[in-house]
Formats: sequence, structure tokens, C-alpha cells
Amino acid sequence: MISLNGLNPEQRVAAETIEGPVLILAGAGSGKTRTVTYRIAHMLDNLRIPGKQILAVSFTNKAAAEMKERVGHLVDAKMRKGITLSTFHSLGIRILREDIHHLGYNNLFTIYDQADQMSIVREGLKNYRSGKNFDKGTILSKIGLLKNKGISSSDFPKSSEYDPENNYDGATEFVYHFYQDKLQFYNALDFDDILFLVVKLFNQFPEVAKKYSERFKYIMIDEYQDTNGLQFSMIQALTSTHQNICVVGDDDQAIYSFRGADISNILNFEKHYPNTKTIKLEENYRSTFPILNLANMVIKENIQRKEKTMRTSMMEGHMPQLWATGDADHEAAVVVEEIIKLQSHGVPLSDIAILYRSNTQVPPFEDQLRISQVPYNIIGGQKFYEKKEIKDIIAYLTVIQNSRDELALRRILNVPNRGIGSVTLNKYLAIAEEKKDHLFNILAAETEHESIVSFIQIIRNFQRIFHEQNLITAITRLIEDIHYNDFIEKSYDSTKLAQRKKDDIKNFILTADRFQDRYHEDATLKNFVERLLLADAHDSRSSNKEDQNSEVTLMTLHASKGLEFDNVFLIGMEEELLPHKKTIQDGSDINEERRLCYVGITRARKKLFMTYAKERKIYNKMITRFKSRFVIELGQCYKELDRTNFGDMSEDQVKDFKKSFFGNLMESLK
Repeated sequence: MISLNGLNPEQRVAAETIEGPVLILAGAGSGKTRTVTYRIAHMLDNLRIPGKQILAVSFTNKAAAEMKERVGHLVDAKMRKGITLSTFHSLGIRILREDIHHLGYNNLFTIYDQADQMSIVREGLKNYRSGKNFDKGTILSKIGLLKNKGISSSDFPKSSEYDPENNYDGATEFVYHFYQDKLQFYNALDFDDILFLVVKLFNQFPEVAKKYSERFKYIMIDEYQDTNGLQFSMIQALTSTHQNICVVGDDDQAIYSFRGADISNILNFEKHYPNTKTIKLEENYRSTFPILNLANMVIKENIQRKEKTMRTSMMEGHMPQLWATGDADHEAAVVVEEIIKLQSHGVPLSDIAILYRSNTQVPPFEDQLRISQVPYNIIGGQKFYEKKEIKDIIAYLTVIQNSRDELALRRILNVPNRGIGSVTLNKYLAIAEEKKDHLFNILAAETEHESIVSFIQIIRNFQRIFHEQNLITAITRLIEDIHYNDFIEKSYDSTKLAQRKKDDIKNFILTADRFQDRYHEDATLKNFVERLLLADAHDSRSSNKEDQNSEVTLMTLHASKGLEFDNVFLIGMEEELLPHKKTIQDGSDINEERRLCYVGITRARKKLFMTYAKERKIYNKMITRFKSRFVIELGQCYKELDRTNFGDMSEDQVKDFKKSFFGNLMESLK
């Protein structure tokens, strides 16, 4: 028999309530996974419910695997045999493998990846004669969006999603039909088809839905606040013969509407399932009282929510702080300074996280972490200086500074494409080897190969330009002269992806701008390249596996849900960042932005530091900023510090201080 004595009273009620509809409102850090795991174990061991009758669905393979592992620690293999612990998509594939033939497919279907999908869209566009070029990625993205909203190719022109004046919608209508016909001809599905076709199957063949509803007599859904319309329809069909549905979630952490998640699914659960038993898990085991109190004060301002107040037995703790900083660079400097201080007091870097609303906030922090030699890891994103486009520009600067750097030279010789292929390169490498000379010198002696002559001229011109002009002007001119942004546009099918790559180049220029602001007359190409290469060498040293557990974690607020850290820096707590400018301008529901703030606060176990900048450089102008409305009236819940206060120092003294501070960091790299 499984003992439930280790659960708190609310958790125990949740674990013991098996029959009928159950809504478990599990607040942040309330032991949700433990509760669900014991509920399953109780059903298997204490109530002797056969495993094959139990279905538990989560959103990620990681969550499903964790649930499976925890159940495995509580009940033996024989008892848990037949239980289904899966994601929605894994369940969907299982259903389609058994019954997709009802829809005219063979059960041995294949699932196409993005390259296969793009190939069909490309073929479809060739057959769509409009005389206009369309971005394949945009059309494929729209098809995926339509499927996730349950809109078929035949329904699209009649839906609110269709705009007859929009050329892209006309192209999408044609390609969507073509695309689906081709997929069915090839007996293939894409990822978005999985749930779309399951719902279609259940709607057109109710007897199939009834079969699965009778098979799975006890159903549990995790993170119910994140379900979309298709998932809701699946759940409705799976409970068509019974009401034994238990959903677990937290409407205060509903932050994925951009993925199609519909918060009304959890808010209206009692309407969808009358006689629901609602259980609130309000005991938080993660955060101290000062942090939790701030979180409660922030989220209670949301009107459309299930009323609950999180509590904790950890009454003592560090008062959350809100720091006013000068600008984005100063914000990064004071945060990294505090991280170094925490590290000096024995805090592992793995216990520290920097959370942000937008990826555009990251570059100053990457710069400062690299300069300060603090290892870091970006979750859900690539490190800025590891991106191909950034490496290309750095290679150009390296060769301009030191033409003997053969690795950098070989990287950019045909970037952008100049028609200098590997055969040509190998020819000149052989000559360099034979003459015991540097590759650049051999190339510089060439007079007949037009592309090589042109390349050498670019390098020599910019060796002069970097001596005559400041760093920013020279770098900007280099990117323009080699037509690098045009090269990006030709390299990527997706307009959005190409724009992100061009934005990376803009951010690199801003990095150089920050370097120039810090070092003034010392902001030479030599010093800039040296700093980049030294920091890059540090990245290589800190990429060893034994170091990976000792890195500061950087991630968006969206990516942080479900994680926790002893020390959290929630940066950019200001209007137009949190809440985001787009939400304010569109007049969208501000509640989800507040929920994002709540998620960020509740990631912290022991210490929470929030920051906002008094001004930021936007479109090359310094713009005054204001702290977020989410904390503006909650001063009693945190301590506010003005980190821009340099006492009685004059403006020149402050500049000298900053220059000295960053200069010392630069010296530490050497």
C-alpha cells in the first residue's frame, strides 16, 4: 500500500479524489508533480485500477519521463504495466497509427520534417501563377497556425483568418490545398497534422472517440492552462463516456497565448464539467515569504483569475530589491558586479539566473559577462559570438588587423560568395606551402584572378580606413561595402529568419559602440579584436563538461517556467519591456504580461533582484524610461535602490570611474 501521509492536507485530497471531474489549481512551487505522482501510485497500488485504464498527458517529453520515473520509484513494474504517460503529440501518433485509415491514410504514415515541408511549399508556389515572389517560411508558418486553430484548407477562405485583399492569404489558400493533397498522396503528415487529424478523426467517427474514451477511464492532464483548442477538443472526446478527468494547472502561469494556448480552458473548467471538485494547492515550498509576498501582490491585480494566495513556512529571507540603473550598459555592469560578489561568497554560478522579456536585452549582459570572465549559458538561444554571421564579421576584422591569421582568412575568402571555391583555395594553399609564405601574401601577389584581386583590395582599403576613422564608422562601412546584409537575404528562405540575422549584425555594431563609449581613444581595431578573441578563448576553456554546471543561466521569462534558482535577476522591469511595448500599442490583454512578471518573480528561491534603466538607446537616441506598472505601487514589498548615485562625484569623475572600472576588467583578460 502507498502511504499518502507525506502529502500536505490539500495534496492528499487531490491524490485521493479519483472519480468525477477534478480541478487542481497548483500554484508556483506547490509540489504539483509530487501530488500527481502519488495520485497515480494511489490509483495503481491502493485502488488496484489497471494501468491500461490510466492516461496521464503532459506537454513535454521531459515532463512525461520525469513522471514515469517518479511513478517507477513508488510502484513495481508489474503494477504500472500498461499505463500511458505521454505528451499530446505522442498520444496523437499512437491513435493515428491505429485508426488513421478511417481518414484515407495508410497506418504506416511518415512524419515530414521542415525540409520536406519546405520542398512541397516550394513546389506549390511554382504552380501558383501570380507573378509575385512569396516567402516559403511565411506561408508554411501560416498553414501551421491554421491547423493549430482547427482550420482546414477548405475552411480557410470562409474563416476570419482569411483576408481576400492580402496577397499572401491568396497564395496560402492555393498552397494549403496543394500541400495537403501532396501529403496525403505521399502518405505523410507534418507535426501540426497530428492533433489536427486526431480531432478530425474523433469528429467524423464518434465511434473511434468512444473506443478511446472507454479504454482510458481515468485521465489526467498536466499544465492545463497551456492547452489550445485542438487539445481541448481531444480531451472532450476522450471523456465522452465518463467524467473521470483530473486537470492540473495554474491560471496565474498562463503565458503561452502566442502558441495558441487558451486560458479560458482552465478558467471555465467547472462550466465544461459540472460537479467539478476544485482543490487549491497554496503551500509554496520554493520561495521565502518576502519573495512570495511580492508575487502575490503583483498577481492579485489580475481580474480574470481563480482566487488563491500562496503561502510559505519560510518567513525569513532577503527583501527583494528594485535597482534603478543608468542605461542598458550600466544595468548589465551592476548585475554582473553583484554576480561576482555572490560568487566570491561561495554561491555557485548554477544557482544564478538572469531573466528577461525580450532577447534584445541580452547583448549588453553577454558583453559584460565575457569581459568579466563569468561563464554563462543561454537557454533556448545561441551565444551571440557563436553565431555564423557574427563569426564572419569578426573574421573580417581579424584579417584587417592581422592578415597572417589564416583561419580567419580562409573563413571569409568566399563570404559573401565571390566564386572562390575550395579548388582555387587549395591551389593557393599549395603555393604558400611550397614558398613557405603566408596565404595572404600569395593571394596579394595574384594579378589575374579578378575576385581575389578585389578581395585583397577590400582588406587593404579597410586597413587604411580603420586608421583614419573611428571604430563604429569603419565597421558600419565595412558591412555596407561587402554587401553583407544582401548576402544574408540571399542565404535564408525565411524573411523573418533573415531579419533576425540582420538584427544580430546591428547588435554587433552596438557592441562596438559600447566598446567605443567605454574606451574612447583606446577604442582601436587592435584592442577591439583582442578583446573579442580573448573572450572567445575564455568561452572555449569554459565549454568543458565539468564547467557547464557552473554557469550563469540566461533565459526569457517564457523559457523559465518550471525552473527555479536561489538567486534571480529579473531585468528590464520597465514600461515597454514588461509589459511589452507591442502589448501596450495593440491594446492587447495586459494580464498575460502580468502573469509573465509573476512567473519571473516565483523562479527565485532566496534572493530576487529586479532592475530598470532610466534611459535606453533606441534607434540611436537615448530615450527616457519608466519603471513597470507591475511594481510601481508595491514599494512596501521590495527595497528600491538608485544604483546610478555616485555621491558627490562630478560628471567627469563619473566618466573616469567608469573608464577605470572597465579598463581594469580589460586588463584582467590579459
